[in-house]
Amino acid sequence: MTLTDTRVDDGYPTRITGTPEHLPRVHPTVWGTEADGPIDAATLANHETKGYTVVEDTLSVGEVQTYWQELVRLSTDKELARDERVITEAKTGEVRSIFDVHELSDLIAELVRDPRVLDRARQMLGSEVYIHQSRVNYMPGFKGSGFYWHSDFETWHAEDGMPAPRAVSCSIALTDNYPFNGGLMIMPGSHRTFVQCAGETPDENYKASLKDQRVGVPNEDDITRMAAEHGIDQFTGQAGSALWFDSNIMHGSGNNITPYPRSNIFLVFNSVENALQEPFAASVPRPAFIAGRDSTPISR
Repeated sequence: MTLTDTRVDDGYPTRITGTPEHLPRVHPTVWGTEADGPIDAATLANHETKGYTVVEDTLSVGEVQTYWQELVRLSTDKELARDERVITEAKTGEVRSIFDVHELSDLIAELVRDPRVLDRARQMLGSEVYIHQSRVNYMPGFKGSGFYWHSDFETWHAEDGMPAPRAVSCSIALTDNYPFNGGLMIMPGSHRTFVQCAGETPDENYKASLKDQRVGVPNEDDITRMAAEHGIDQFTGQAGSALWFDSNIMHGSGNNITPYPRSNIFLVFNSVENALQEPFAASVPRPAFIAGRDSTPISR
């Protein structure tokens, strides 16, 4: 395996030997301007500072119900259940995530091209965009397990070959998000620092990490330091709300032991000018259903 610290062109070395460091981000968060889309200048500036933006009522009540029914259909499709794009909970065997959903669902394919979504992605990234990853996440009541603290870009850089953090995620809630049902926690401003992780990437690491990520996560000292510096916000709000967050922001979620499920549609847009290369810290790229390698721009 070729480790990233041997690559002279890597601005974000990770999966290192030795003690991880906190590296300053060398790329902007917002690449476009107010003139490029629906987001006003003040909101763009706030997104640049905090690394995330919440857009209430992105979907109407009726649309939420339509997409919720689509999630139920996908999770109960017996033929699809045998597909490797369906990830199940390590302990219960229940559906945890379904990847590549914009290829599996015409409804979600339409959502990707919806101006309410696509125009914001283009504006934030200052270019045409394509889907790096799409999935639906299921966190059922009582049994839903969380996601440990991590930066998505660390994995996308190390295992997928994403050169720079010029990607943005859109998480659209299909259930109400409360402080107590495993809602996403974010460290505002943490996107301006790249936290290195230690250790080599095992072969086919994705098969384990999609259920329970152990490689490519910061150590407890680094998480403590980041929390002390940035604090922790939590995404709460009604179904239909959308959380837009930078690819390098530190985030995670706890287990859901309440009766209230928490499900969302998760779309990752990458700039066509930031197309994937060979992985920076893995022997081979992850499968295309996890990290799309076709950077053809999305068209309406």
